[in-house]
Amino acid sequence: MTNMNSPRALGLTIATAAIIADQATKAVVVANAGALGTGIAVGPGFNLVFGRNDGVTFGMLGGVPWWGLALLALGICLWLTVMLYRSDSRIEALAYGVIIGGALGNVIDRVRFGGVTDFLDFYVGRLHWPAFNLADVFVVCGVGLLLLASVLERRKDNSRVGQE
Repeated sequence: MTNMNSPRALGLTIATAAIIADQATKAVVVANAGALGTGIAVGPGFNLVFGRNDGVTFGMLGGVPWWGLALLALGICLWLTVMLYRSDSRIEALAYGVIIGGALGNVIDRVRFGGVTDFLDFYVGRLHWPAFNLADVFVVCGVGLLLLASVLERRKDNSRVGQE
């Protein structure tokens, strides 16, 4: 049984919360797809839109069968889950959890719709960043946390060396 205060429990809880948050936001978007098709201005430089992406980041690998991308994502999630179970670091567990949750949120979309629901549209003038979703935010934030954990670990190692 997993200790509820362990990094593993934290990672699994965060992954579950990320999946729920991602799927809830996408359900609202899909339910309002007609209104969002042309976009709704939320504020300067930010619209809500409705789109489907059959590729990955920025539409790369578009045209690859949905099941191929889903299997790739599931394989990566399996590896990340192993890393989560091996980690004693809470920041790493948090990072693995949000990455796993985001990736699985997009896998659910691929299985249900053959592509990922995107709805966050940021822009400056006429230049639009490719639309994305909450799952994408989770993955990017998780990678950022892993980088931060790596820097913190390196600093800790360097301070140990300096004390010897």
